[in-house]
Amino acid sequence: MSVNNTLTRAQFDEVMVPNYAPSAVIPVRGAGSRVWDQEGKEFIDFAGGIAVNCLGHCHPALVGALKEQGEKIWHLSNVMTNEPALELATKLVNATFADRVYFANSGAEANEAALKLVRRYAMDKFGAKKDQIIAFDKAFHGRTFFTVSVGGQAAYSDGFGPKPQGITHVPFNDIAALEAVISDKTCAIMMEPLQGEGGIVDADPEFLTAVRALCDKHNALLVFDEVQTGVGRLGELYAYMRGDVVPDILTTAKALGGGFPIAAMLTTKEIAAHLKIGTHGSTYGGNPLACAVANAVLDVVNTPEVLQGVKVREQLLRDGLKKINDKYDVFTEVRGQGLLLGAVLNDKYQGRAKEFLVAGTDEGLMSLIAGANVIRFTPSLVIPEADIAEGLARFERAVAKVVAG
Repeated sequence: MSVNNTLTRAQFDEVMVPNYAPSAVIPVRGAGSRVWDQEGKEFIDFAGGIAVNCLGHCHPALVGALKEQGEKIWHLSNVMTNEPALELATKLVNATFADRVYFANSGAEANEAALKLVRRYAMDKFGAKKDQIIAFDKAFHGRTFFTVSVGGQAAYSDGFGPKPQGITHVPFNDIAALEAVISDKTCAIMMEPLQGEGGIVDADPEFLTAVRALCDKHNALLVFDEVQTGVGRLGELYAYMRGDVVPDILTTAKALGGGFPIAAMLTTKEIAAHLKIGTHGSTYGGNPLACAVANAVLDVVNTPEVLQGVKVREQLLRDGLKKINDKYDVFTEVRGQGLLLGAVLNDKYQGRAKEFLVAGTDEGLMSLIAGANVIRFTPSLVIPEADIAEGLARFERAVAKVVAG
């Protein structure tokens, strides 16, 4: 494979908007859970493009679907429909609580659609005064102005002028705080069933039950943002399937395309009816190429073999991280579920998560952080056990370096 070594990290600063600060590594090839950069250095991928590459890099089923569709038809406007979109929507409806599907390109766009829908639904049924959206501190729902305002992290939403109104934030897993602010003016509660960017914090089962009951009491819709937790990440096709609480609207993206940009909003027939013709849209939503790849993703992921395998791999990671921690004493706990795990740094290493990430990169391991105190791992759902072992060995070397100073 030819590599264009004339393209360097320095050129990013010359031609790109400076809202990112990428590392010096420029990956050029991936296969499964391994990645190689311009210099030929190999990495074990425990990051998965932030929980996106659910089947690793260049999975044969996804490559095959893309090639096949690429020789048929690439794009149609939504003045027409297309076969891959119809097939994918049918699979999502058959596999979930939903009756209807809306396609978009990213998690933020799917969440934007959900937020517009809850407002429109409430206005149509109860009037304009029912507009309050309740969300949670440290939540993350995207980077559009509406979604970043609903997300509970002011650092992402401040500095852009007046924010959309009617949004209230309360602490996650705090039933009393939620009860104190919800009312018949509330049109929706939006939440991640497991907060990703907020530090890999799972929703308590009793909290979920209370949220659902409060929504029902106040005629509010419950929106689950499953952009990061969906498509097998926690060992179920979607996280809501772990328990008895079913949302009214669910958003999904990231792993849905296995790396190809696609997102969806799922809901019921009754709620969907309020997005009438012309009320919302997306030029690329339902793109045939994206839907063809997502069909292949679902065919692979939504199987007992893969979903049960996620739980096996979770245990391997937990066992390996425990052995590392028994030796070096850097974590207080490993939070999360499935292959969305966060190692929480203890008091001695507060604020130093990025140091562990950088040391890992130096050792040939791609990982993530979730805030300043949590090292996040979101590998492929089908990562080989040998790659888990090798990745953990590289992470241990990185931990040893940070501990040694």
